[in-house]
Amino acid sequence: MYGIQSRKDLAFEYHPQIQILRPSIHARRANITVKFQDLYGFTVEGNVDDVNVLNEVREKVREQGRVWWALEASKGANWYLQTQATSTLKTSLKLSALVNGITLKKLIRKGIPPVLRPKVWFSLSGAAKKKSTVPESYYQDLTMAVEDRVTPATKQIDHDLPRTFPGHPWLDTPEGHAALRRVLVAYSFRDSDVGYCQGLNYVAALLLLVMKTEEDAFWMLSVLLENVLVSDCYTNNLSGCHVEQRVFKDLLTKKCPRLAAHLDSLEFDVSLVCTEWFLCLFSKSVPSETTLRVWDVLFYEGAKVLFHVALAIFKMNEEELLIAHHIGDVISIIQRSTHHLFDPDELLTVAFDKVGFMTTTTISKQRKKQEPAVMAELDQRSRRLNSVNPDEKR
Repeated sequence: MYGIQSRKDLAFEYHPQIQILRPSIHARRANITVKFQDLYGFTVEGNVDDVNVLNEVREKVREQGRVWWALEASKGANWYLQTQATSTLKTSLKLSALVNGITLKKLIRKGIPPVLRPKVWFSLSGAAKKKSTVPESYYQDLTMAVEDRVTPATKQIDHDLPRTFPGHPWLDTPEGHAALRRVLVAYSFRDSDVGYCQGLNYVAALLLLVMKTEEDAFWMLSVLLENVLVSDCYTNNLSGCHVEQRVFKDLLTKKCPRLAAHLDSLEFDVSLVCTEWFLCLFSKSVPSETTLRVWDVLFYEGAKVLFHVALAIFKMNEEELLIAHHIGDVISIIQRSTHHLFDPDELLTVAFDKVGFMTTTTISKQRKKQEPAVMAELDQRSRRLNSVNPDEKR
């Protein structure tokens, strides 16, 4: 199913019909755990109820695909690019663009069909525009130029490759490792401030599976780190990630006050579960088909989506979490829930309809509010480490 056409071109076969999963009669009667492969090649474990949910979701994916194809037939192949009005357009055209934008937002929240996902992501995220600003051979030239270079980043990448989605039928092969390595090493030289941070291996791996070519995956990673996510999220001290954790904690207190108070009483730190969510963008915690539905919205609406989804996970488990008595119980409840999040529609409905409205401006203000405390804390931590290991500075 997965393989390489050429050194830079990955060939993934999408089934024309999204498969219906059919557990055996024995499995249905006993309600035992069954294993099955999702659309992107990952082996997933769940019970028969999970399989039924996933089958319902896949039927909705087929229905959504018919909607997108109908729009392409009536409005043109790139109709979704007509949603941005410029100041030179007439009022009627602005209104048309606004209507298209609202329609597109709703459609994206319902999911982009897997076969259309690569081109829609590439266009709407800004990756195509970013790529257009450099010579056409940029990625090829970059990978060739750094092919034999050895840096702390390349060493860490080599260490992480075998640990990135082990067991996947393509990613966990020499070809898959080589493709992922080229993308990660290339970006580590493109942005030396980021270099490489653990977590990016999972993000880049999933981008490779979706985008079909290394080059497109590279540009999606670039736009994600440079335009979509908060700056400094993947730098050495992870300052941006620490800021996101503090912002999330404040949002949890505002959106779920009873739950936040209970977690505080247990001395539960949200970073115990949220760090992985924000660094890996849910790719390591949530089934891939659900993760990619989150990414559909992330690439169109921006980083605020991560807060919506993280809050939704806590809100969906609120009643069970309120009777938890230990930190370990909280972690178990959250992890069990995320591993079985096979219904992206339920997750996104809670994320946007029940969590409530949040603007990018509001979240940006919260970030600025938290930044001084985070930087002071990181500076203090650095001073402590230097005092314990003074020889490391030499």
